[in-house]
Amino acid sequence: MYELVKGANVGLAALSESVDSVIVSLDWTSSTGEGDADVSVLLLDGNGKVRSDGDFYFYNNPVAADGSVQLLGKTPTGGGNQDRIGFDLTAIPDDVERIVVAASRYGGAHFGELDDLQLTLADGSGDGLLRFAIEDAGAVSAFIFGELYRRDGVWKIRAVGQGYATGLAGLATDFGVDIDDDAATEETPADVADVADEESTDTAPVTPAEDRASAVPLEAVPAPRTPADDAEPKKASARPRTAKKKVTLPKAAKKSLAENDSWKDARLFPVSALKSDRDREMRATSVLLSVMAQIPEFGRRLTAAFGAPAGRMETFTEVSLPHGDTPRRPDGVIRVERAGKLWTALVETKTNGNALKAEQVQAYMDIAARRGYEAVITLSNDVALEGSPLVDVKIDGRRKHKVALWHLSWAEVTHQAQMLIRHEGVSNMAHAWLLQELLHYLQHENSGCHGFQNMGPAWVPVRNGIDDETLCQGDARALEVVESWERLIRQVCLGLGGELGQKVLPVQRSRRGVDPGALRTRLADQLCLEGRLQAELRIEGTPGVLAVTADLRTGRIRTSVEIPAPTQGYPLTWAKRLVRRLAEAPADLHVETLVEGETGGPRSTLERLRPEPGDMLPKNGLQITGFRLSLFKGMGSGRGNAESGFIRSVNDAVTRFHGTVVAHLEGGQQTRRAASAERSVSG
Repeated sequence: MYELVKGANVGLAALSESVDSVIVSLDWTSSTGEGDADVSVLLLDGNGKVRSDGDFYFYNNPVAADGSVQLLGKTPTGGGNQDRIGFDLTAIPDDVERIVVAASRYGGAHFGELDDLQLTLADGSGDGLLRFAIEDAGAVSAFIFGELYRRDGVWKIRAVGQGYATGLAGLATDFGVDIDDDAATEETPADVADVADEESTDTAPVTPAEDRASAVPLEAVPAPRTPADDAEPKKASARPRTAKKKVTLPKAAKKSLAENDSWKDARLFPVSALKSDRDREMRATSVLLSVMAQIPEFGRRLTAAFGAPAGRMETFTEVSLPHGDTPRRPDGVIRVERAGKLWTALVETKTNGNALKAEQVQAYMDIAARRGYEAVITLSNDVALEGSPLVDVKIDGRRKHKVALWHLSWAEVTHQAQMLIRHEGVSNMAHAWLLQELLHYLQHENSGCHGFQNMGPAWVPVRNGIDDETLCQGDARALEVVESWERLIRQVCLGLGGELGQKVLPVQRSRRGVDPGALRTRLADQLCLEGRLQAELRIEGTPGVLAVTADLRTGRIRTSVEIPAPTQGYPLTWAKRLVRRLAEAPADLHVETLVEGETGGPRSTLERLRPEPGDMLPKNGLQITGFRLSLFKGMGSGRGNAESGFIRSVNDAVTRFHGTVVAHLEGGQQTRRAASAERSVSG
């Protein structure tokens, strides 16, 4: 992989032959596992300014209408996150000369608190091409990682490494984005960053802008204004809208007109006739691909991360393709047409927990390579793990054309449908209804599209080995259980995130560069010694992280969260306020006071603390550092997702703990999503 240093640049064509579409990733880690940031992109003209506010892409405006830019979201990597941005460089308007890639932090946090900052670049087939490592970002709340720019019609990338103490608002203002009037009255005039393109050397480093004396809150940044399409001019708004008005369906159903409960609603995608696994696979493939083609937002959302361009999408099922003496029939084909060019992916689908077959996937990879297709997408109930492919295929290095192999779980498909229909919205009511029908189909017990639902054959032997203390370190079955646990946690994050409309990501407290396989081996050894499976979930807008511990020795699941003590006020006031916040929490909630320099302070249940909140204060006057809230639940014994299964018990425990405890805690910061929703209504 090409290593870029600050101020240096390189042409994309020198790195790969497939750079019409690229993915730029921004990475960081945090020693606490809680550090986070948001990416943003600005398209600049020859004057170094946005042509309009529509050239500013950030968390409230993540996708360009022409598909040239799409913020793809975060994925956990090691002890941090990777935030990816997809660029279709063939769709970038001709008058855009530079594309600035940046990120911002909020709530007083700065990039100097994060570790292992880096920018990486991958081509359309997913192969990593370039890396820019950042040694010391400093105490800035916004940071330009790099920029893509044109030189003589050729795209290049430059490592920038420039910080802004004024946050996203200051950065956006410097590049010509209009801030709403309320925010503008609170900030000082902006100094323009000297990030002009070099005139002669083509390698000149970028000069950072001066930091402003006072920061503008992130909530002040408006979403880009959309160009007027109507014939009649509209009155300019003093506060631009923070979100486009889209259609979402309410969670509460309308009152039914049925005479009694035995009447069933007519459905677009019926499931009652599905009798065999083959029927389920064919129906699920056809249903999903047809909806992807009919709803551009949904189809683009599922394919952008795989290198597909934005364009006209058509989908097909049961296509016959030659392969030796026997033609092959992949379950589906996705084709996207953009500016006369075709992007094609073969789709192999499994449902009902059936495993992908390596021989079958290998055949499709070979067919795709011979026919010049770009990708093979596998779709199953299983969840892929970092560094651990679901199927092993051989890539012929002698072939000039490269084919990317991607995996998508049914849980991810459901998550994306939930995000659009319940939280972000689609373009019209017909699309919203169609997504609702798809979601009903995916969640029906007979569809076979239920995601990861089996802890595997090693689950029972490992539990028995822990019970009778015969499980030894190095046992391969313990590693299988650890991998299944990681898949389950990733799926729990998808399910909870889809319900909340917020980012929910697993936290992995390990340094970047640690081999995922070696990490899982270490966790398997810990399982053998301690008999516990542990995980942490970071939920956007909530304090701390939600910890989940499955104790296989006691048969109990513990869900907990640690919240820091306030920086002002008196301890008794903190205790009373905490009890008031937890008015709707279960009476058996365990509350533990965390004190400085000690293993733990007073512990009690919420039921006992409600009449006497002062009982949670340490008697010896030690300084309180925070509080740990915990709920305990019995663990299912089965390996599956039945009522008595382990998977169901973990899902239920996390959902109950969030709904009854975490949701009632006020974080140190207001969630940006809630703030943007309020401004959208007021706008």
